[in-house]
Amino acid sequence: MNRRALVAAPLALLAGLALAACGTPAADKPADVLVVGASSAPHAQILAEAAKLVPDLKLQVKEFDDYVQPNLATESGELDANYFQHQAYLDDFAANNPVHLVAVAPVHIEPLGAYSKKVKSIAELPQGADVAIPADATNGGRALALLAGQGLITLKEGAGVKATERDIAANPKQLKITALEAAQLPRSLDDVDLAVINGNFALQAGLKPATDALALEAAKDNPYANLLVVKQGHENDPRIQRLAQVLASPEIKKFIESTYDGAVIPAS
Repeated sequence: MNRRALVAAPLALLAGLALAACGTPAADKPADVLVVGASSAPHAQILAEAAKLVPDLKLQVKEFDDYVQPNLATESGELDANYFQHQAYLDDFAANNPVHLVAVAPVHIEPLGAYSKKVKSIAELPQGADVAIPADATNGGRALALLAGQGLITLKEGAGVKATERDIAANPKQLKITALEAAQLPRSLDDVDLAVINGNFALQAGLKPATDALALEAAKDNPYANLLVVKQGHENDPRIQRLAQVLASPEIKKFIESTYDGAVIPAS
């Protein structure tokens, strides 16, 4: 997940799954329907697959193209849950907004990858190379950590997930690092030597992280799993627990692995 808007992707209507636009008042939410807010890709697509496995759950997905409204709607009760964000984003949002949201379960990881049209390996990056990274706080920090892991830069001790260019302690190749809107990063490949791109945007651009990325975040111990999130106090709702179980099922893991070419990886 990055924190910018995702490009909408159409979803076919499936039996037992109703897709609706956001904005329904909480009072109009059917009592027997589990309403989950999600970004269109891959989150709503994964939920659509999950709905086929538990048609009696009466799952309704509301697609959002931003990362603010689904949290506010979950807090207000318009949504029973949401699925679009990782823990670092949730923590940052909760620190800046009066919400009481908690993670129920991790579902998938969208690994950041470093891509290039100009070099075939990280080692080939020239002195003074132009490098583009996501502009938002959490994913920018992730990108810098990826570059540091490849030995391209060194970050100050304790820089953490919100590291910025100011936290670079050493830059031996004098890389010129530019922060861009995450959705623009695939298009920047014509102009920069290297771009660090989120898995969902790489997938939308026709890139295959498993084969095209010169460097890729590891799935093991990755702290950026996208989460099923609810308002505090609703963690043990039997419907929420059932959805969490199916999202962690072998069937959903297989769907993720076969559908997204490494741009999306099961969290466990």
